[in-house]
Amino acid sequence: MATSLGLGKFSYTKGLHDLGNGGYAWLQPDGGWGWSNAGLIVDGGESLLVDTLFDVPHTRAMLDAMRKAEPKAAAEIKTLVNTHHNGDHCYGNECCEGAEIIAHKLAAEAMTHEPPSLLAGFLDMAPDLGELGDYLQHAFGPFDFKNIRQVLPTLTFEKEMTRQVGSKTVHLTHVGPAHTPGDILAYVPEDKTVFTGDILFIEGHPIMWEGPVGNWIEACNRIMEMDVETIVPGHGPITDKRGVKALQDYLIYTRNEAKKRYDAGLDAFEAAKDIDMSDYDSWGDGERIAVNVATLYREFGNADEPHDAPTLFSRMAELRKRRR
Repeated sequence: MATSLGLGKFSYTKGLHDLGNGGYAWLQPDGGWGWSNAGLIVDGGESLLVDTLFDVPHTRAMLDAMRKAEPKAAAEIKTLVNTHHNGDHCYGNECCEGAEIIAHKLAAEAMTHEPPSLLAGFLDMAPDLGELGDYLQHAFGPFDFKNIRQVLPTLTFEKEMTRQVGSKTVHLTHVGPAHTPGDILAYVPEDKTVFTGDILFIEGHPIMWEGPVGNWIEACNRIMEMDVETIVPGHGPITDKRGVKALQDYLIYTRNEAKKRYDAGLDAFEAAKDIDMSDYDSWGDGERIAVNVATLYREFGNADEPHDAPTLFSRMAELRKRRR
């Protein structure tokens, strides 16, 4: 699994990358916790932004770069799409003042339960939480959650929606629940490009907050059936269908290995520690296997498997320490 899954013509460097034909991707290596990607679609003097970032300073820096690249189209973002509710894809929404903000109905609902103040509170408590606090600082410490005004979507949908950007059509399709309840893809046929949100983590372990895993596997099939050449993931380098297949293979392998241990009577955390993930040693954030197995165990029928953030983050903190 050491082979790079990035699309060779695009380097994995921080900043704005010109995809051609009025398409752009904003990348944030190393793609781990909080370091998400975003996109800009431009045509005929109009633009649509796919996702904001984890806080206001990072989002403003991104928008400044986009306005330099497209002074007319990006001067005022009129349409913003949030691919799902996690804060690293929507906490910067306030920077697009006056924009129509589109998200799936379930994503918009979930945003109300995960305001920036929640993460700010976690970081305030971190110094008193030992190893868990160290892990929270590792994941969220680089970001400023105390100076965010949460701005929620103004328009939601349930299955599909289209938006025009000049002569381009942007197809928004709900493929969740998978990573989260409201995951959507933003597909631009004219550019042969799709922005996947966190349906794709490239060269990093995905994290299955929601499931079921079958929906996520099927979402990968939908991407591979598209006429696309350029695939912008939620985290990691720009990729092609090789990256989609690698992520799908990870999900299938993890599901199958977790099921063997579930049937054998292992608890979820023991199963997470027992599964051989050596083929994915080059991928970042390997401790997320703890969350993925816990979610799979609930899917297999263990309704009592914990789903609370303190338990899951504590498990990830322990695995990260063991592996380091």
